[in-house]
Amino acid sequence: MSGAGRALKRTKDWTRRTAERVRRHLGSDRVVRRRPCWSGIAVAVLCYCLSLTPSLLPRAWWLQGLAAGVSAAVGYAVGAVLEALARLLLRWAGVRIRRRVRRALWIALAVLGAAAVVTATAWSVRWEGQVRRAVSLSPHLVWWQWALVPVVAALVATVLLLAARTVRLGTRVVAHAFGTLVPRPVAYATGSVLAAFVIVGVVQGFLLRAALDAIESAASLADQGTTKGVHRPGLPTLSGSPRSAARWDTLGAKGRDFVGTATPRADIAAFTGRPAEDPVRVYVGLRSADTVDERAALAVRELERTGGFSRRILAVMGTTGTGWINEQGSRPLEYMWGGDTAMVAMQYSYLPSWVSALTEDEAAATGRALFDAVYAKWRTLPADSRPRLLVYGESLGSFSMESALDGSLRTLVAETGGALFVGPTYDNPLWKSVTAERQPGSPAWRPVVADGAHVRFAQVPADYGIPDAPWGEPRAVYLQNGSDPVVWWSPDLAFHRPDWLDRPRARDVSPAMQWYPLLTFWQVACDLAGADSVPDGFGHRYGTLPTSAWAEITTPPDWTSADTARLAGTLESVREPGLLD
Repeated sequence: MSGAGRALKRTKDWTRRTAERVRRHLGSDRVVRRRPCWSGIAVAVLCYCLSLTPSLLPRAWWLQGLAAGVSAAVGYAVGAVLEALARLLLRWAGVRIRRRVRRALWIALAVLGAAAVVTATAWSVRWEGQVRRAVSLSPHLVWWQWALVPVVAALVATVLLLAARTVRLGTRVVAHAFGTLVPRPVAYATGSVLAAFVIVGVVQGFLLRAALDAIESAASLADQGTTKGVHRPGLPTLSGSPRSAARWDTLGAKGRDFVGTATPRADIAAFTGRPAEDPVRVYVGLRSADTVDERAALAVRELERTGGFSRRILAVMGTTGTGWINEQGSRPLEYMWGGDTAMVAMQYSYLPSWVSALTEDEAAATGRALFDAVYAKWRTLPADSRPRLLVYGESLGSFSMESALDGSLRTLVAETGGALFVGPTYDNPLWKSVTAERQPGSPAWRPVVADGAHVRFAQVPADYGIPDAPWGEPRAVYLQNGSDPVVWWSPDLAFHRPDWLDRPRARDVSPAMQWYPLLTFWQVACDLAGADSVPDGFGHRYGTLPTSAWAEITTPPDWTSADTARLAGTLESVREPGLLD
């Protein structure tokens, strides 16, 4: 027999022996654990019960079931690891647990576990009612829907555990196969590495990539569309008009919304009772120029063409992920200043904010390029005739504008005439620094910084007066609700108790909410899904509060609190952006 033939025969013999070894071990407890894990089930029940405790916002029954199922699955994994460690210690100590003791433990777990699940589910209806009451929703729930929570949780946990056991089975099969060639520890290490490689490859290369591709494709199509009722403007004061260098078809869907819905001069005049001007709105889309610097330069040229630098107010606006600018943040300035305003914004993405947040660098770079370009031109103007320079941003837009100011309060005071940030994210650099530097005794949800000399935080208009001290110029306002998960969710929440749960708490945070490692992080992450499903003034909805904030930041001559209230009433019907924008 030739050398090649002998090598082929040895390969076939090894394959046959390995297959037989795998088949033999598949029926053994070393590969497939036939009995469930007592500690895993116990910790899973505990995590299920804790996941039902109050969080920031109310949740639909199906979302609560999903969250509880994931929590239970994670709890099972933790319990299984703890039991494995306990078995090793008992084996090392030579201790064996008798069968009747194990049987008693299982009976106790069945009785107490079932009682805990039923009790926690029943109590969760009361807890959910407290959270709903805190955000001005009816506390009444449909009982039969809430009774489905443990059913949904059990299904979700089962699917996740089956997937985990499948991965474990594959790992052990590979380990036993390699065990004929290498030492057992090396074989198990090889199997674990291979399993991790396959999981990461499937999740990132197939599931995540496919999901992101689908989202990007849908967002790209949406970005090319135009909202019904929005038409290309004819006024030269608007981008996308016939005289504009930023073509209408390059602005993106949200950019076309912004310039196509500019407040009409007639509406402003009707509100103020005085003649008004056509507001300037400049918007540059991703397709308007090739690079971020070219888009910023185009924005400045558009401001020059439209006469934006000769207006009394010039506002640099940060956009959300899709390029959206909240009309509740832009229209008040146009009404308050009789249309003698200019606003400029640049698109950095057409993806929803929760996807765009994964690539914050683009938001930061765009905000910085836009502000620097506008500021460089603005500072060349005569000091006595240039407009008041303001900055505005909501959610991810606030991160973009804070990044433009280098996250520095000193830069904000030196280079702007005021700022409004709505619903900031946990990663906002300036927000983090001023919150950390708050005065002792002031809560994290309404911090007092340097006696409120320049920066103040508000959830209701009365908060502008806190502290009772002089408020100098320029003024910056942060609008943040106590129940806004966009503001309070952060990775630190997994292992550190947040200051915003200290007492006193914000008026819209349930007094029954507690912090639990990992679980609270997961609960608040789930709250993000319902951040916009609550009334104005709660969650990530700020309604007409920007109107009163602008009135505090930049008050027009002869403007009164009655004018602010009347304007807020006028703007109540304006749609506020959702978290997906």
